[in-house]
Amino acid sequence: MTRNLLTIKQLADKHSAFSQAALRNYIFKSKPIVTSKGTIPGNGFDACMVRVGRKILIDESAFFSWIDRINGKEAA
Repeated sequence: MTRNLLTIKQLADKHSAFSQAALRNYIFKSKPIVTSKGTIPGNGFDACMVRVGRKILIDESAFFSWIDRINGKEAA
């Protein structure tokens, strides 16, 4: 099975409902952050990402599975 990996710009261009800024926000909040007041949980978006050096690629099918999961719907 081949994975459809897209850059942030490519995904935003292909699916205009998601802006580049929104995708970068998902990436920023993907892992838990430890602060002086405790831990802020991550959103789980890191399961959709592949990092190659500094480049971030997003697995398109994993992205939509993540969208379904955070909305309480399991992908069939």
